[in-house]
Amino acid sequence: MGSGYVGILSVELHFPESHSLKGKRKHLLSLKAQLARRFGASVAEVDHHDVWQRSRLTLACVAREQRDVWGLLDGAERYVRGSCEVIVAEREVVSLDD
Repeated sequence: MGSGYVGILSVELHFPESHSLKGKRKHLLSLKAQLARRFGASVAEVDHHDVWQRSRLTLACVAREQRDVWGLLDGAERYVRGSCEVIVAEREVVSLDD
C-alpha cells in the first residue's frame, strides 16, 4: 500500500512596489488564499516577517501519485511567478516509503 507523496515549494519573494508591512501582508494574504484554493496547498510565511519588501513562503501539497505532486508544484510556482517577483524557488518531493 502506498502512502502518497508530499511536495514542498519554498519561494523567496521580492515586492518592489510595497512601501509598508501592511501592503506586503495584504498581498501575501491574497496570494496564500489563492494557492490554498487553487492547489489545495498549506501555505505559511516562514521568513522576513518584519521586512516590507521581502518574504519567504513555503507551501506543501499532498497527492497519491508523484507525478500529480510535481504537477501541483509546477502550477503553484507558475502562479507565484505570475503574481510576484521570485528571487529563488526550491522544490522537494518526499514519500514515507523512501
